[in-house]
This record gives sequence, C-alpha cells and structure tokens, in this order.
Amino acid sequence: MEDDGLSLALFLSDICWQDVAILLRHRQLHELADQLYRAVGSISSNLAEGYSRGTGADRARFYEYALGSARESRDWYFTARHVLSQEVAAHRLQFLAEIIRLLLTMVPQQRGRVLRDDPVGYIVDSDEANTEFGPVLAALLLSLPVDQ
Repeated sequence: MEDDGLSLALFLSDICWQDVAILLRHRQLHELADQLYRAVGSISSNLAEGYSRGTGADRARFYEYALGSARESRDWYFTARHVLSQEVAAHRLQFLAEIIRLLLTMVPQQRGRVLRDDPVGYIVDSDEANTEFGPVLAALLLSLPVDQ
C-alpha cells in the first residue's frame, strides 16, 4: 500500500509541474504556484522518508506529514481553479481525494488508531455539488486533462 501511495504522489508531482507552469504565466500567482508545488512535492518526500523508517510510530509520523501536505495541496488546487480549467482543477482535487483516502488507511495501520478526512467539499462547478466526490482512481489515471 505504501508503494501505491508513493507512486500516486510521484505521478501527481509530475502533472503538477505542468499546472505550475500555467500558473507562473500570471505574475500575481507566483507565490501560489510555489506553495502548490512545494505542498505536492512534500507528499511523496514524506512518504519516501516514512517508508524507510523502522517502526510503525516513525512511519506513521511521516505518513501524517504526507497527509497534511495532501490536504494543503488540495486547498492550493482549489484556489488555483480560477486559472486552471475546471476540468483540470476537478481532476486534481479528485486525485488528491484518492491519495488522502489511501493515507487515511496507511496511518492507522502503523499507528493503531482511526483517522478521518474533514468533510470540507472542494467543488469546482455547480454540477458536482449534488454528487459524491471522487470517481474511481483508475478513471483519474486514464483521463488526465492538461491545460495548454
């Protein structure tokens, strides 16, 4: 499961690179782009560091850092939705929801306690407001919208 989380986080880092390039076209969004890229990159780096730890408590601590970074990334992507297309923003938010869901199962396995996601809904358009948030991970990996 840890390998899955790290693979997904690394994939998100790769696609985030393109999203950040779009945000950097707008001078007023340079700080947002920097924060977004750092938060997304922190997910995989904390997973990698946690994966190499010898005890469950040590691993859980870094997985919790990754969880915090994933939630922060979700917030930055939500903010960036005004510049990124709605399709791209919705995809990234759903992708992050899947990473968060995975982390919410990884931490308790190491720590021995239950974690829950916050009920905050990051809805990009009004059509999504009345549906369940987060399609199947496979669909997210297969349909990858990219702004030009």
